[in-house]
Amino acid sequence: MEFLSQLDPMLRMFWYIAIPVSVVFAIQTITTFIGMDSTDGAVADFDSNLDGDSGIPFQLFSLRNLVNFLLGFGWGGVSFYNTFESKSIVIILALISGIVLIAVFFFVMQQMSRLNEDNTMKPKDSLGKTAEVYLTVPELGSGTGKVLVSIKGSMHEMTAITRGTQIPSGSLVKITAVESGEILVVEKI
Repeated sequence: MEFLSQLDPMLRMFWYIAIPVSVVFAIQTITTFIGMDSTDGAVADFDSNLDGDSGIPFQLFSLRNLVNFLLGFGWGGVSFYNTFESKSIVIILALISGIVLIAVFFFVMQQMSRLNEDNTMKPKDSLGKTAEVYLTVPELGSGTGKVLVSIKGSMHEMTAITRGTQIPSGSLVKITAVESGEILVVEKI
């Protein structure tokens, strides 16, 4: 890095920021893609109480965002240094570059979070659906039966009871309630 010693101190500062932060950014990117990075900026590096939580799954103050800001700041400063004579304009543009890089990261993370889908089957998702009795559902108080119901495109075998008379196998039923979190209450159609 002998070429850096001959540069103007401000340009040298931008290079001293840009090069190491680029290495850290490359390491973060590689570890993210191979699955070694367990955080994605979702956890703040300090304990804070930021009121007005808007449901955003990442924090403004994180190591990743610091790296993103310094990456934009360093390379923005290097890029704009010979373009503008005023060093204060170069610093302002470098700051804007850092902030823009954080904004791009937030936008990308927001778009990626839209891809997240919860396919967990919850018994309450079966309310109002039609099911087929798989194992006879005995009359009230005599035990439980089984029904097959389609939830989110998958067939599920679930425990069922009825408040009426016995419902034989092969009958179609409507799911009217869920008891104890997982037992379906059904009635014959």
